[in-house]
Amino acid sequence: MSGLEDMIRSSAPGGNIGKPLMIALGALLASGVLFRGGGAQQPANTAPQAGSNAPQAGSNEGAGGLLAGLGGLLNKLQQGGLGNAADSWVGSGQNQAVPPNKLGPALGPDVIKNLAQRSGLSEDELTRQLSQVLPGLVDKMTPDGRLPTAAELSRMM
Repeated sequence: MSGLEDMIRSSAPGGNIGKPLMIALGALLASGVLFRGGGAQQPANTAPQAGSNAPQAGSNEGAGGLLAGLGGLLNKLQQGGLGNAADSWVGSGQNQAVPPNKLGPALGPDVIKNLAQRSGLSEDELTRQLSQVLPGLVDKMTPDGRLPTAAELSRMM
């Protein structure tokens, strides 16, 4: 998991990121938290299509929840009206910013509440920090303009 931690730290403005946000990001990406609760269930070994710049990765057994979490995140942002911003993070070019007051509703109150409880951050602080880190993190995790395969992910980590 230290590879993911390094990637998260390098995505934060100034490289400074606190442990509570690390916990929240780890839960968001590695545990598949986006597939619990009210939404449609997605198997842990598939990654949904996030948009024109993020084709479906297909089966990636052994990749764990990370691919499901990343794909789930992108899918949730698409469904929440932030598809253009999410596509900019995956694609080449400038990463579009997402204001915290739009990120929270796009991810959904249950996801934000779950992550806030896990991290100990308030929901407002969590969405503020996620809005700063997610564009760079998704960009680093999708260097080829698409979700990584299991083998590519292993090399990144």
